[in-house]
Amino acid sequence: MFTRRITNRAGFTLVEIAIVMVIIGLLIGGVLKGQAMVQNAKVKRVVKHADEMRAAVMAFYDKYGVYPGDENLDPIPPGTDLEGNGNGQIAGNEIYMVYQDLQLAELISGDYDGAADLPKHAFGSNVDLIWVDAGPGEAKHYFRFYNLPAEVCLEIDMKYDDGDRTSGSILGSEDYDPGDTVGTFYMLF
Repeated sequence: MFTRRITNRAGFTLVEIAIVMVIIGLLIGGVLKGQAMVQNAKVKRVVKHADEMRAAVMAFYDKYGVYPGDENLDPIPPGTDLEGNGNGQIAGNEIYMVYQDLQLAELISGDYDGAADLPKHAFGSNVDLIWVDAGPGEAKHYFRFYNLPAEVCLEIDMKYDDGDRTSGSILGSEDYDPGDTVGTFYMLF
């Protein structure tokens, strides 16, 4: 009888494969956790953006006695700016003038022309401040965030309001369906 002895084996042992699989799992878990952290930071940035703008608008109002964009007193703030109608409601083209007035008053950074420029939120689309007349006793200033992921809108609405897109101080123009984008998301000024 002839016996052959194998002295050189090629391949990996089960222990080596298991170690590689654990390492791959840790890497994937780290990447997913990192993506979740980035998403969470963006959500917080949306809310912080509204808070910062609210503070800037109120500082302007405290200093000049009128809302930025709506002001019609020349030259408030100092510099060349467009004038609103002074009726206490930021509406129409005044939504663009808000940011020019705040910039000229050195309350925000950026370069706004007062005619077409709006700041961008953390997810890359525009945000503005506007007077919304939703019926008797319901007219108020709101921040409008455009094209936010529905999951983000739901998270903000649940965390800071009632979670219902049709009521409260935070409103959505459409349902918060996972994977969709909400065209307009309103946060009470």
